[in-house]
Amino acid sequence: FEDGVISEQEYQRFKTEFELRKAEFENAKIAAANTLKQYETEVDIRRQELDAAIANLQLLREGVARNSRQVNNIVVSTVDGMVLDVPVEVGTSVIERNNFNEGTTIAIVADMNNLIFEGQVDESDVGKLREGMPLELTIGAIEDQVFHATLEYIAPKGELVEGTVKFEIRAAMAPAEGNFLRAGYSANADIILDRRDSVLALQERDVLFENDTTYVEVAVGEQQFEKRPVKLGLSDGILVEVLEGLDTAVEVKVQKKIGG
Repeated sequence: FEDGVISEQEYQRFKTEFELRKAEFENAKIAAANTLKQYETEVDIRRQELDAAIANLQLLREGVARNSRQVNNIVVSTVDGMVLDVPVEVGTSVIERNNFNEGTTIAIVADMNNLIFEGQVDESDVGKLREGMPLELTIGAIEDQVFHATLEYIAPKGELVEGTVKFEIRAAMAPAEGNFLRAGYSANADIILDRRDSVLALQERDVLFENDTTYVEVAVGEQQFEKRPVKLGLSDGILVEVLEGLDTAVEVKVQKKIGG
């Protein structure tokens, strides 16, 4: 070979070595970046610890200045309310909250005037619900009283509970004047899907069905009845709204219960 000219084999060897050195360089860059990130995180942690120590020192100095040894132990709640639980005991170590630690919960505080009802609804009924619907609540510990709430949340995802898919709901309870409601009470909710007031209604069991026609038997004489078609509206399974075909002056025959 002439000067300055190499063989194909030499070229491939140099090329392979170049690629190897290049890969080693890239790996070294990544390792260096990771190490730098770890050091930066460590610096942030130490800086927060330093800030906390400085703040604690300042409190101690203020305490000494006011001849009080308890200033650094004052904890202020972020909300007004009632203390429901104190999960720590005297002498237990606590940790202040920071960006890397949730800290120690020393008290659970709740506003008892703003309670939330949490419940579950079957998948067959959840499609009928809309946020803003009214609820009527009955609480086992308080008899013969109904409390009101407004539906605020319907879970977008169901959970399998005892073989049935259930959806979580939450409703904001209206203030209960004259009653002190405790957190953790068991309650049942009736969701009002629709409502009618001051309408003509009759017992649904007195309605007869024939093909696509609904009718009732009305009195036309002594023990004499005739069929009269009626148009029905909303039903709760016991009473049904009558839209057309009857008025309050008509007597409707009471149908016998099946088997009765």
